[in-house]
Amino acid sequence: MASSISALLAMVVLLCTVELCWSMGGGGSRKLASLYTPPPLILQYHNGPLLTGKLPLSVVWYGDFTPSQHAIVVDFLNSLHQPSSSSAGHPTVSTWWRTVEKYSAALPKSQPASSSFAAGVVMPVLAGQNLDSAYSLGKTLTRAQISQLASKHAPSAAGGRSLTLVLTSADVTVEGFCMGGCGTHGSHPPSSAYVWVGNSASQCPGTCAWPFHQPIYGPQSPPLVAPNGDVGVDGMIINIASLLAAAVTNPLGNGYYQGAAGAPLEAASACPGMYGTGSYPGYAGNLLVDPTTGASFNAVGLNGRKYLLPALWDPQTRSCSTLV
Repeated sequence: MASSISALLAMVVLLCTVELCWSMGGGGSRKLASLYTPPPLILQYHNGPLLTGKLPLSVVWYGDFTPSQHAIVVDFLNSLHQPSSSSAGHPTVSTWWRTVEKYSAALPKSQPASSSFAAGVVMPVLAGQNLDSAYSLGKTLTRAQISQLASKHAPSAAGGRSLTLVLTSADVTVEGFCMGGCGTHGSHPPSSAYVWVGNSASQCPGTCAWPFHQPIYGPQSPPLVAPNGDVGVDGMIINIASLLAAAVTNPLGNGYYQGAAGAPLEAASACPGMYGTGSYPGYAGNLLVDPTTGASFNAVGLNGRKYLLPALWDPQTRSCSTLV
């Protein structure tokens, strides 16, 4: 009997030390008790410069975009540092962007922002738009060609500090798109950064336009109504926001990130699938809903336009922060 009890106890200990232990509650019910609490996610600072100050921003429209799609994106970009005058008490796009601005304030006192980057707030200012509706490089692009487009159309600025946003339309295939990500960011010397985002409406909306489309994998929750009525471009806004935040806080690959430098968790990617409080895999969280259209959103921009923006890792609270 003693050997049987010892064997049973050894089995229980073995099972509990793996990760979880079942404990018996009253009435014979079982309760799952977690024995492991993962450490809080911390984005480490890797001693590189951040993008700060006034940043000329150029947009490259590659492919076929409608005037409505132009307006959705341009209103968002212009909302980053301009409070909405018609937010009706709702969180604004500029409120969301202020979390990005906290990163330079969180720099160690012994490590100020590089002198090649202006001090102060982070203010992307739309400096120009370039239309390439003739598909000058064709409808199938490599990542190297994306970088070339960004370099060609980068706005001129003192010290080379600038941002270029390359957007490809739904009928353009880009190397690694969907399977390798919904966009990317990179840099050109000495200090200009670029972001590329593709329109996934006809290629992989379940990957790059979630939660406005049924997901390809995971829990199959109903899709949300897109706030601007365009699943592809409303999905692009999420990825534009995420990658702009990453480009500013980790422009040269040695800023704020966690994990491997080649596959880093950055300001927004550290908080995947989180848009409102109470979010979990397959559920975007508690969001605001437009009573007229039924569209879900968490921020208001210029001209009363509504957007859904990703949670950001807050360097002050060291946690993922949502607007609602």
